[in-house]
Formats: sequence, structure tokens, C-alpha cells
Amino acid sequence: MGATKTDHFTDEQNKIATIAKALGHPARVAIIEYLLKVDTCICGDIVNELPLAQATVSQHLKELKNSGLIKGNIEGTAICYCIDENIFGILKDYFSNIILSVTNQKCC
Repeated sequence: MGATKTDHFTDEQNKIATIAKALGHPARVAIIEYLLKVDTCICGDIVNELPLAQATVSQHLKELKNSGLIKGNIEGTAICYCIDENIFGILKDYFSNIILSVTNQKCC
């Protein structure tokens, strides 16, 4: 069996790409912003904030969770979501390195 396209890239490159893909939808960005504002919440709270159906919000939450951007803990019959600060640390380091590199480059 042949190698997948992602096998040709580093683990870090694949991780950044997964995170970027998860952030590539405005609903997911809105969910992240809401979680930053309220710290933790359940899916129903997010549904009340967004103009989307509950099933659609759940799908976006699943994508964010699969990328590692958010964590979800079961509390009774609900899942309580919060930001995973470790993943945002990876993004911070990645973009900080880009900014430093760009700042030190001369324009072509």
C-alpha cells in the first residue's frame, strides 16, 4: 500500500494543517470566541448563540474536538466544552515563528 499524502510532511505540519482546517469555517471561529468569553459551556448554550441547528452545531463541535482545539467532558446528560490551551500554545508558537521570520526577511 502506498503512502498517503500526509506521510510526506512532518507531524508538526500535519497538526497545524488539521488545526487550520478546523478553524476554516466561521461557525467554528464563532464557537471558539464564545468559549473564550464564557470559559465553559454545554452544547445547548452554543446552539442558543448561533443561528444554526443543534445537529449542525454538534458537527462543528466534533470537528473542533477532533482537531484538539476544544475538550469536552461529560457532565450528567450533557457535554461541557472548553478551550484546550495546549493546542493554542502550539498555534501561538507557530505564528510567532512566522512573524519573526517575516520580520527578518527582505522583500523580493
